[in-house]
Amino acid sequence: MLSDSDRMKRNIHEADTLDLLDRVTAFRQGMEPGAVALIEDELRRRGVSADDLLSHAEQIHRHAIQLSDGSPARCSFCARPAVARNWGWHRIWGVLPLFPRRYYYCDTHRPESAEK
Repeated sequence: MLSDSDRMKRNIHEADTLDLLDRVTAFRQGMEPGAVALIEDELRRRGVSADDLLSHAEQIHRHAIQLSDGSPARCSFCARPAVARNWGWHRIWGVLPLFPRRYYYCDTHRPESAEK
C-alpha cells in the first residue's frame, strides 16, 4: 500500500508540465510547503527555469479571475485557472435545468459568450 507521500510523488511525476506550473504559481497558497518543493524539483528536472516560472506566474496574475479572497478561480470543468465567467444552468443528468449558477472557464473550455 502506498503512503500519502508516495502517492503525492507519483501524482507530481505523472502530471503534465502545464498542470505543475499552474499548481506552483496560481494555487501555491493552498499547498503544503513540502508539495511545493517537490513540484519545483520536478519542474527543474523537466528543464523549466526560474524565468519560465516567473513568466507563467505573471501571465496567471494578469489573466486569471481573482476571487474575493485573492485566490484565482478554477475552471468549472478542469483544474486550470479561470480566465472567463458566465451564467449558465446547473443541470441534473446534464439535461434538466435546475437553477442558474456562475460558471468559470479556462482558455480551453471558454465559450464565445463568456465574459472576462
